[in-house]
Parts: sequence; structure tokens; C-alpha cells
Amino acid sequence: MLERLRSLQGLVEKRPGVFYRSSKAFLHFHEDPAGIFVDVRFHLDDGFVRLRVTSDREQNALIAKIQRALRTEAPRSASLKSTRTSTPK
Repeated sequence: MLERLRSLQGLVEKRPGVFYRSSKAFLHFHEDPAGIFVDVRFHLDDGFVRLRVTSDREQNALIAKIQRALRTEAPRSASLKSTRTSTPK
């Protein structure tokens, strides 16, 4: 799982198992008796969502969601900046 995450362009592993995107925390892991979980922020301006990633199926689903998020979303703050126009005073 970690190797797959490390291979995704746009993510930076700041500490083992802690990934950032555009200088914001994006994903980190938790282990508890119910299994392995990630807290992930699919949209940079949103809060974290906790997902179980114990099984191969759960891990594959997470990777697919992350790949979609990386492909489809430019940081919202950047898109807002590019659409702003100045108004004369």
C-alpha cells in the first residue's frame, strides 16, 4: 500500500505513512483492533474522512479514489485566484 501511494505523482511523504498534497496534510494511517484505517482528505478544502483499508479490496478502492481526486481536482484556492478580477477603485 505504501509503495503504491509513494508512486502517485502529487503526493509527498513527509514522514513514514504521512502524505501531503500542495503543502496540506492529505492522508495518514491508524491501526486499531478493528483493522487498518486511513484518514484522507480527497478535496484539499474539506475535512478528513476515515476509511478502512485492511483488505486488498479496500486498499484498491482507496487507491482508485485517490487517483481520481489527483486527476480531477486542482486546489480550490488556486482556481479561485485565477478567476478573480480586480475592480477599479
